[in-house]
Amino acid sequence: MPLRAIVDSSAPSAAQIMMKLRHSALSIAAGPVWLDALLAHSPDAAGLILIAQNSVGNHRDSREAHFARRLQEAGFATLLFDLLNHYEESRDPDTRFNTPLLGQRIRAVFEWLAHQPPLATLPVGLVASSTGCGAAIRAIANQPDVLSALVCRGGRPGLAGISPLRMVPCPTRVIVGARDEGLPNIRQAYDLMTCAKDWQSIAGTDDYFREPGALDDAATLSAEWFHRHLVRRETEAAER
Repeated sequence: MPLRAIVDSSAPSAAQIMMKLRHSALSIAAGPVWLDALLAHSPDAAGLILIAQNSVGNHRDSREAHFARRLQEAGFATLLFDLLNHYEESRDPDTRFNTPLLGQRIRAVFEWLAHQPPLATLPVGLVASSTGCGAAIRAIANQPDVLSALVCRGGRPGLAGISPLRMVPCPTRVIVGARDEGLPNIRQAYDLMTCAKDWQSIAGTDDYFREPGALDDAATLSAEWFHRHLVRRETEAAER
């Protein structure tokens, strides 16, 4: 079956969701700094997907923005946010390897989200890549009510450390490029996870998914995972 055929057909169509999306540029407080973000929201969305962007970039014209649009077309609202600000990135590029700091930034986004009533009924998923994978795992370890599902797109989940990897509380899909030189380390981290988990490999691409169609394939696999695991809270209440 082609990858693009696996998205849940019960989700709103691309035309339905894209017509209703409202885009809002935001600044989210994270301790002493503000993180730039772009929210694309619709009340009809199947869920809200947080996308952690490791480097400061254009939220409307970047690889992560392209990835966000693919998730929007699959029926999801998205929040694309930077893990660093311009000053931090220019002062010390190695800050993007500060996994504890980046984990705190992701938790700050969770805290902001908890105080946004229009988003309160949406189940939440998270996509992380590069060093953001380790940061995301540190942020959610032993916090079962924060996320419904996680996707690590390549990246370095092992930077989270052994204990956080074993405490991931939500279903996690790891998507890798078959030519990623870091595959042994990613697999080692994956094997430490005790949560419901899934491993997907995309042939012919590396850890950046640069080859034509590779990033779209990763987005399709992400959307399928989120459609499987994100359930709106009012739906759960109705079923009870």
